[in-house]
Amino acid sequence: MTFPEAVWLPLLPTLIVTGTAFLVLLVDMFIEGPDRDGLGWLGIVGAIVAAVASATMWNQTGDAFAGGFVVDNYALFFNLVFCLAASLTLLMSMDYLETIEVRSGEYYALVLFATAGMMTMAAATDLIVLFLGLEVMSIAAYVLAGMWRRELRSSEAAVKYFLLGAFATGFLLFGIALLYGAFGTTALGPVSEGLTTMSADQRLLALGGTALLMIGFAFKIAAVPFHAWAPDVYEGSPTSVTALMAVGVKAAAFAAFVRVFLHFFAVLAVDWTGVLWIIAVLTMTFGNVAALLQRNIKRMLAYSSIAHAGYILVGMVAAGTDGGAAILYYLLAYALMNMGAFAVVVALARKGEFNEELDDFAGLGFKHPFLGASMSIFMLSLAGIPALAGFTGKLFLFSAAVKAGYIGLAIIGVLNSVLSMYYYAGVLVKMYMTEGTGEVPVLSGRPHIFAALLITASATVLLGIFPGWAFDLAQSAFSSLG
Repeated sequence: MTFPEAVWLPLLPTLIVTGTAFLVLLVDMFIEGPDRDGLGWLGIVGAIVAAVASATMWNQTGDAFAGGFVVDNYALFFNLVFCLAASLTLLMSMDYLETIEVRSGEYYALVLFATAGMMTMAAATDLIVLFLGLEVMSIAAYVLAGMWRRELRSSEAAVKYFLLGAFATGFLLFGIALLYGAFGTTALGPVSEGLTTMSADQRLLALGGTALLMIGFAFKIAAVPFHAWAPDVYEGSPTSVTALMAVGVKAAAFAAFVRVFLHFFAVLAVDWTGVLWIIAVLTMTFGNVAALLQRNIKRMLAYSSIAHAGYILVGMVAAGTDGGAAILYYLLAYALMNMGAFAVVVALARKGEFNEELDDFAGLGFKHPFLGASMSIFMLSLAGIPALAGFTGKLFLFSAAVKAGYIGLAIIGVLNSVLSMYYYAGVLVKMYMTEGTGEVPVLSGRPHIFAALLITASATVLLGIFPGWAFDLAQSAFSSLG
């Protein structure tokens, strides 16, 4: 038996992140106490180096492991998003971990391992490689969700996430098995070719496998009706971990989902587009309606995240270069504004008082103008107010749907965006029109959270005002799929 020769250059960004994770574990053996913040900085440096490596590889192509892992602009674009999400997560974690009394050095390594899994998913062109990337990411996320050992809800979140995640993985594996049974390979290139010439028996297996893969992906993006895990897991996990799950895990799932369905399974679009249309409508509508009823800010953002998955699915239904580029742009914008929103929640946390209820935001805009202004930017951007990144992203998504002839779907998306204004504006009303009674923490002694907020708030505004360069980058990335 011979094994394919390994080509390491396409793996360079992923190897940098993985190597940094192992280095963090090694260094953790020799330091303790407050010095563990250095592990966070080490992780950030590793993520930045991986991002730089990805940027320098732009417009290059290559593959490793017999074509199961590729480097193209699509994978490199997502590498940048994942490295951004990991860096911001580590940055906000350094102050937050002390607040929740989690001083475990392995936390930083797990964030990096999860990031490596995300990068593998984005670059995978073999279903087994995709599954391996998914499991590396998921297992790290399961552990991170339960690291808040003093809180029972954190353990509950980890158990729920693990059990439902394992259940969803079963669907994905059964789908892979059916496709292998139909075409005798797990490589997506040959599978795609087989879809164009398949027999009646192969078509039955292929449709079954495609449906099961869709269920597996729908769970990871928290699409209705596979969303039930998200609110409890988001609420129970440490807030910095929730941010990583809401941004990184969702982006990785969409990276694989889009590559598999819009590129390799495009020949079956007539079979799965209608199903995605229904899922998109249900997801954005249910997410927004459920968010209206929430008083816990993390649960509200969880249902908001579900709704935003529905918006992104609009781009998948629209397909084409416009739809694909809109998805990539929106995921970048979503990463910034959602990370920033969770960073504000992190900033409000104190030992013994986590201030995650909507009432805890009362008077924030006047007691701490920077926090109030930052949260206002994120809420308005998520709602789709013009001149912010969220508005531009929705404009690209809905425009792509209209161009593709899905005018009704675009109208439903716009109406849902209007509906979401109610609960996003509710946060602003609490901050500026309700008098608060509690003490608001300051950021003077928490420079890491201040830096994360400054980066995300500034980028959310700038990306909305100057979207051209990012959309061109997204178009170049999606076009590289061929």
